Amino acid sequence: MLAASRTVAATRRVLAEQFRQAGIDSAETDARLLMAHALGIDRAELIANGERALGEQEMKAIDALGARRLRHEPVARIFGRKEFWSLSLAISPAVLVPRPETETVVEAALDALAGLRQEKLHILDVGTGSGALILALLSELPNATGTGTDISEAALAVARGNAARSGFAERCTFVVCNIAAGLSGPFDLIVSNPPYVAHGEIASLAPEVCYYEPEIALDGGADGLDGYRAIAVEARRVLAPGGGLVVELGAGQEAAVRALFTNAGLTVTGVRADLAGIARALCATLAS
Repeated sequence: MLAASRTVAATRRVLAEQFRQAGIDSAETDARLLMAHALGIDRAELIANGERALGEQEMKAIDALGARRLRHEPVARIFGRKEFWSLSLAISPAVLVPRPETETVVEAALDALAGLRQEKLHILDVGTGSGALILALLSELPNATGTGTDISEAALAVARGNAARSGFAERCTFVVCNIAAGLSGPFDLIVSNPPYVAHGEIASLAPEVCYYEPEIALDGGADGLDGYRAIAVEARRVLAPGGGLVVELGAGQEAAVRALFTNAGLTVTGVRADLAGIARALCATLAS
């Protein structure tokens, strides 16, 4: 893919151009990240060594990573890690890559707990995947404990590993179940990033998503709302009176989820937009 005997800077430019021609929006950033990773250096070293000639093995390493990105494999999957809420989380094919917009759920949850951050709260993360939401919240709530559920044992293995590496293994447990089946609660807070893509729309998603994300974590049924329906039912059973529920929304789903939760007997208390201005986190509570 890349010609031999190029300098660091020239190779980065060629790689970025190949990414642009492949329709990759983050071409420059991805070329820089992949080259730094292949060479085992950071961004500053990459720039400082721009005129250094690359060796044959270095070129092969860059070429191999570049080929994977040209097949639209996300950079986080190539690295096997993704940063979320300042936590470095391992990922695998069994879990979604944590996305920046999902941090909106953490922000909304922390706002809902204003004045309670030092309390001994018990938190449930439905469909925990990599454990991103529960671990981010535990990092901010020093006396809280958590439970993460998922129907995938492979996903929970990833979450358990991330909990151990982040230092939260003693404060959280992970349970294989659908939503909260078998759990009794009560939970002071429930958070979730449920599958919310309508089944018929999955094939039209960006290749980074439809080819590489686990379909079970995307497929929200015919209308994308199956996960919310199930969460609404279980929330009424396991949420403590006065407790909070925060769920991630897909673009354009606010009205439908608001109505669904209201009809289930929950009180919607607010919606928080992400940095793109999209309604991303819906907050509700169970009347005490």
